[in-house]
Amino acid sequence: MSGNCNSCDNICSQNINLNNKKGLNQETIKAISNLKNEPSWMLDYRLNSFNFFKNKEMQNWGPDLSKLNFDDLSFYFDPKSKDSNSWENVNPEIKKTFDNLGVAKNSDESLAGLGAQYESEVVYHNLKKEWQDKGVIFLGTDMALKKYPEIFEKYFGTVIKYDDNKFSALNSAVWSGGSFIYVPKNVKIDIPLQAYYRIEQQNLGQFERTLIIADENSSVSYVEGCTAKNYSSNNLHSAVVEIIAHENATVKYYTVQNWSNSVYNLVTKRAIAHKNACVEWIDANIGSSITMKYPAVILAGENARTSILSLAIAGKSQMQDSGAKAIHLKSNTSSKIISKSISSNGGNATFRGKVKVVKNAVNCKSFMQCDSLITDKISKAYAYPALEIKENNTDVAHEASISKIADEQIFYLMSRGISSDDAQNLIINGFIESFTQNLPIEYAVEIERLVNFGLNNGGCDGI
Repeated sequence: MSGNCNSCDNICSQNINLNNKKGLNQETIKAISNLKNEPSWMLDYRLNSFNFFKNKEMQNWGPDLSKLNFDDLSFYFDPKSKDSNSWENVNPEIKKTFDNLGVAKNSDESLAGLGAQYESEVVYHNLKKEWQDKGVIFLGTDMALKKYPEIFEKYFGTVIKYDDNKFSALNSAVWSGGSFIYVPKNVKIDIPLQAYYRIEQQNLGQFERTLIIADENSSVSYVEGCTAKNYSSNNLHSAVVEIIAHENATVKYYTVQNWSNSVYNLVTKRAIAHKNACVEWIDANIGSSITMKYPAVILAGENARTSILSLAIAGKSQMQDSGAKAIHLKSNTSSKIISKSISSNGGNATFRGKVKVVKNAVNCKSFMQCDSLITDKISKAYAYPALEIKENNTDVAHEASISKIADEQIFYLMSRGISSDDAQNLIINGFIESFTQNLPIEYAVEIERLVNFGLNNGGCDGI
């Protein structure tokens, strides 16, 4: 890690070309904060986070992260396109990239709002007037800090503290961009909000910060998509997502991460569900060199409930280390964790799941299931479920399975005139059906396309 600049101030920070600067120190963090014209409390938060990050050792469990060299990374890149609510005002080259990915296609009909981030900055955010008039806030996180400082400071960092882990601290030190959503009491958004994240530069870290607050008796659905170009050297994606579902609120969070093989995807995502609230988390991980992601829901109010469905596709040279956590703090809460993983072409998929029920949280119900499918003899799958139950008056169950595609299955389908590749795709699509049937139809079709493409081509190579 690069040394600290103990004498730097805002004047020297203004002169740093962050786009070409590798490694991380206090000077870089001050420059990012100064560039964004942030209040002093946020700079203090960033610096405290950085001090924790640099002193925290890398975790000694899970995938090997020893090849991730922070001194080879840039921690901020300005795309030279300001946050706009007009798609036509986005930088033409950036707009072309998103148009090729189909980001803005049909957004007027099917979405309540759309956001797009390119490198380190949000370049577009727009919310339909219908929802603006009802008090809904949907902005880039940097803009929300400026426009709604009281709401922002009240909730920021309350679900995930900067000292939660090494990478939450890194995000807290250098975060840039992301989505901020606030849904007022009694407002129910009946079509999704969507945000899309793109990494185009080589050796870049992307550190968006997403904060979703659903006030009492409200509801919102949020869809997140991610892609990156493929390089021979590494990129890092290290996001933090915090979700607060107040009493009787419902939040549905969908994420489809289709990273290239050069990306380390190391994120922290967590929600808190208050009395009678519901959080649904649907998570698809396709591509990346290494993914470490374990969405967690804290059931903090009576009758709160959650459903976490995850899909991991591990292709050639890929390690998908993913799972979920449900923490029952109150009585009569319920959780369901369903994980599907597919390993092919030497890929490695690992499930880590945890259900915790604290003492005196009676009448809690939880079910955890992890199913793994291996398509060849060189791929691997592992499962590490954990149950921590401190209360006897509960109903908790877990089941797991690891299976292979049998030659007999392929032979039977081929005997009916189906090609070998199509036969494998049919078996795989049947395996993930319980996941895709919970998605809106357009996303389910896209997931099936990405899965089949990735498996038939030895893994995702970026777009």
